[in-house]
Amino acid sequence: MPMLSGIRIIDLTTVIFGPYATQMLADLGAEVIKVETPGTGDISRYLGNGVPDPTMGSIHLTVNRGKRSIALDLKKPENAATLRELIATADVFFHNVRGRAIARLGFDYEGCKALKPDIIYVHGTGFGQDGPYADLQAYDDVIQAATGTTSLLPRVDGNPSPRYFPSLIADKIAGQFGAQAILAALVHKLRTGEGQEVEVPMFECFASFMLTEHLRDAALDPPIGPAGYPRQLDPTRQPFPTSDGHLAIVPYTPESTARLMALLGSADLLETPEYAEAKAKGQHMPIIYSEIARKTPAKTSAEWLAIFAANDIPAMAARDLQDIREDPHFVATGFFRHRTHPDVGTFHEMQPPVKYGAMPPRDLGFAPRVDGDGAIIRAELASDKA
Repeated sequence: MPMLSGIRIIDLTTVIFGPYATQMLADLGAEVIKVETPGTGDISRYLGNGVPDPTMGSIHLTVNRGKRSIALDLKKPENAATLRELIATADVFFHNVRGRAIARLGFDYEGCKALKPDIIYVHGTGFGQDGPYADLQAYDDVIQAATGTTSLLPRVDGNPSPRYFPSLIADKIAGQFGAQAILAALVHKLRTGEGQEVEVPMFECFASFMLTEHLRDAALDPPIGPAGYPRQLDPTRQPFPTSDGHLAIVPYTPESTARLMALLGSADLLETPEYAEAKAKGQHMPIIYSEIARKTPAKTSAEWLAIFAANDIPAMAARDLQDIREDPHFVATGFFRHRTHPDVGTFHEMQPPVKYGAMPPRDLGFAPRVDGDGAIIRAELASDKA
């Protein structure tokens, strides 16, 4: 039996942050009812090409699988009444509507607690609600900028122009914090019978994630050095060229560094005064990286990988995104599954990456159409009242 079987989550979130969180819980067996705007649905439906239906975009298939959809215009009294009925049956209500707006609709924590005293009420916010940014809108780019993430690439390459990391990384990290928060609140409820209000702010979540290494010596009071983890910001820390591609090579320990230098024919480098002086200052990695880059073009990627595997040196080929589906490891583990959606056609679906001994793999439900389950959900509510 799926581990979250019997847990009902009413999901009023949109875009990536909230749907990514509830996606992970749906994969674990929770019943997730996605509440959407009539007609258009969640904006995440339009991320990626939807063929033949534009509301069934490829990213929607990824972040909303296994959920049910009901379309409700919450400004209409009869639709708001339906949501109240759903909340009364739920374990969790998760939304990312700004505080004042959700209160006007009557679905703030106190309003929902009156419907279900033990409800776990999760508010996904842009910024913590106790600070001056509480009412500001937040998207991934905004959070990357606000947390200093856009200053990382300039530190690497010297180009002073701030740049975004090319991923919806802030949304997804906040989503992981959201899923964790819901699971923790569910454990608390199992132990005490109590629901609670939970706030998951993107700004604080992503700052916690990004600054784990990059606050560094600026964390001390007074600071003993600048923010930024030098090893990650070293411009020589790049995939290394081979005769036919590039490799990631990580000499992380003194032992693996010595083995690698010996394999490259550069063991003497570690005995030079220049290296000893740089190592004493913690500034030796650029010397190592530069030497690796000088030597690796002598062989093909496959030749180097065979040598490194035989000598316990961490290394992998630098792959192109377009080729990832064909990776032999993913093929062997079944990470990508070829499926046929009844409305969209065939597609490649990533499987949940974590495996549980007590929960065998199972068929995951497809992402729903807008209001695809609305009639059934309304009938279920009517049956419960009968």
